[in-house]
Amino acid sequence: MSYKIVVDSCCELPENFKNDPRYEIVPLVLQVGDYQTLDDETFDQKDYIKRVAECETCPKTACPSPERYMKAYQSEADNIYVVTLSSKLSGSYNSALLGKNIYHEEHGDKNIHVFDSLSASCGEYQIAKKVAELEEQGFSFEEIVEKVEKFRDELHTYFVLDSLDTLRKNGRLTGMKAVVATTLNIKPVCIGLKGEIAQRGQGIGMKKALVKMADILASEIENPEEKTLMITHVNCYERAEVVRNMILTKVPFKDSLVMDTAGVSTTYANDGGIIVTC
Repeated sequence: MSYKIVVDSCCELPENFKNDPRYEIVPLVLQVGDYQTLDDETFDQKDYIKRVAECETCPKTACPSPERYMKAYQSEADNIYVVTLSSKLSGSYNSALLGKNIYHEEHGDKNIHVFDSLSASCGEYQIAKKVAELEEQGFSFEEIVEKVEKFRDELHTYFVLDSLDTLRKNGRLTGMKAVVATTLNIKPVCIGLKGEIAQRGQGIGMKKALVKMADILASEIENPEEKTLMITHVNCYERAEVVRNMILTKVPFKDSLVMDTAGVSTTYANDGGIIVTC
């Protein structure tokens, strides 16, 4: 049976999949002051980072409309799988569900399942990749939903950012008990915990925080030889490669992948941010 994977634009896809007809990216809206744009193929990361740095107000994002999701479901594919940002961080998941309901009302029955990633960025791609693998192996729609939800629940998300200000000002840090003082150059090691952001450790300065993150990851990952290490970065490829090598010296992952961020992840992770999933 044919399939299609719909993701919101917080999902970082490898370049070779961006024009693959089996995938469709539904863009969120990015806003910096009076400037507003879609997080689509026109996104210019360097220009956007410059705009954020020069703007006195905090950047914001807005989720796609249910109608935009519904349009993405209008496909000849038999099975439609949707992967969105964590529902604890964005309205994208609820919008995708409403789009599914509208589709059924207007077009009738179709296999559509919306996955709440409980993550973001490369965490979303981990789930999309798993869906594609299981489809290619010939599993049924129901089997894939069950297996992918189990995979999602076992997925680990870690990140270290130069600044948590955008997340804090947009109310995305409700899962953290406290935000450490940035004046001390203390960088929290954060994790995704049931879709919310929590702190797992910290380091003085970015380098020590990344080392701490690698140590925490190495102590928590089970069966790494069956998993893919994914790293997304905001305008800091060299830093991401250092992190990848640091982790791979500790943990024998089956494969690894480094990707740059699109607009949503760039907004919240800020220049220099590192996100890791496995």
